[in-house]
Amino acid sequence: MTAAEGPADWRARKKAATRKAIQEQAIRLFLEKGFDATTVEEIAAAAGVSHMTFFRHFGTKEEVAAGDDYDPMIGELVASRPAAEPVVEKIRQAFGGGLAQVYAADREALLARYRLILETPALRARLWENQNQTQRHVVEALTKAVGGPPDGLRLEVVVGACLTAAATAIRVWAENPGDTELPELIDRAFAVLREEFGTV
Repeated sequence: MTAAEGPADWRARKKAATRKAIQEQAIRLFLEKGFDATTVEEIAAAAGVSHMTFFRHFGTKEEVAAGDDYDPMIGELVASRPAAEPVVEKIRQAFGGGLAQVYAADREALLARYRLILETPALRARLWENQNQTQRHVVEALTKAVGGPPDGLRLEVVVGACLTAAATAIRVWAENPGDTELPELIDRAFAVLREEFGTV
């Protein structure tokens, strides 16, 4: 702990570092041994923690591989956009800003993780749950930012379309990583939404 940070800051930083170590070792083992053949105990040992520490951070192997830690960041970025900005543009800018924070440093880790998800049936099934969770988080952030939507269903549909566009861009990138980089694919996916549905 440095002189500039308090106990809460130090604990948060330590927790984030432990989660990252567990996830990195889990992905490595899943790729080397296969998802089904890798045990929680092996992941914990590789990360230098106990299996109980693993379960303090992740509930299952599926969660460590396919869980989404970015929802709070995306929600904050969406809520911080100008009030008059169309919802599609708010979400595009939030994804772009959030992606810029992690993509340059973690591109290879992100690619390995998403390719693993696409190739593993148990993890592909988790994607739908993740998207629903992200949709709820973004809708809540937008609702709070504008003081309540005039049409809750409309907002749900627009947010759902945006997240499906982003998920499609991620899948295309993971399946063809040498063709086009993910930030460009996400921009192109949102451009399709604007072309098809106009300004919403």
